[in-house]
Amino acid sequence: MELDNLVEFSPSMEMQVKLHAYGIPKTFKEGDVILNESSHINSIPIVKSGSLRVIRSDDDGREILLYYIKAGESCIMSFLGGIHNDTSKVKAVAEDDTEILFIPIEKVSLLIKEYPEWLDYIFKLYHKRFEELLEVVNAVAFKKMDERLLNFIKKKCELTKSHTLYVTHEQLANELGTVRVVVSRLLKQMEYEGFVKLGRNKITLL
Repeated sequence: MELDNLVEFSPSMEMQVKLHAYGIPKTFKEGDVILNESSHINSIPIVKSGSLRVIRSDDDGREILLYYIKAGESCIMSFLGGIHNDTSKVKAVAEDDTEILFIPIEKVSLLIKEYPEWLDYIFKLYHKRFEELLEVVNAVAFKKMDERLLNFIKKKCELTKSHTLYVTHEQLANELGTVRVVVSRLLKQMEYEGFVKLGRNKITLL
């Protein structure tokens, strides 16, 4: 697969060859943990197909979704942590069956020196993730949970390219940093208002 769909990134053929030469391809099933919090970062992932969800948790084990990493994108947190020899501050989980090309950290530094477009790609990723994190902060600070939930369902439908999500109320609660009873109550209200249709472990966006 050519890496020509990376966030406004058009690597030269020479660089594509280098990425595939340096990279270690791996495949993961839905739900597989790619990276845990506090893990040492030895390589950075480039998603070739599928997607990842990046999560942050607190001391009580509650989680909140930060952003998704789609095909052609990478994790800027891995870039920063790996380059600075730091541990991971986030958890990355396969949202669906996913293929990833892992670039060893020592090769990442070489690519930065050899290819200006690689550094430009990193900066674009940083900008994109920063905007997404601002959206999370804005949602948590200023939006009500019902609005956050509906926006989350829309975003997840957009990611999966489907109007139907196969997900439990517990999973939604975990990704929004709340509890299942709150999500269940809001979904019933949203169904009554005609925004969604509920089924067993599935939600259809109307």
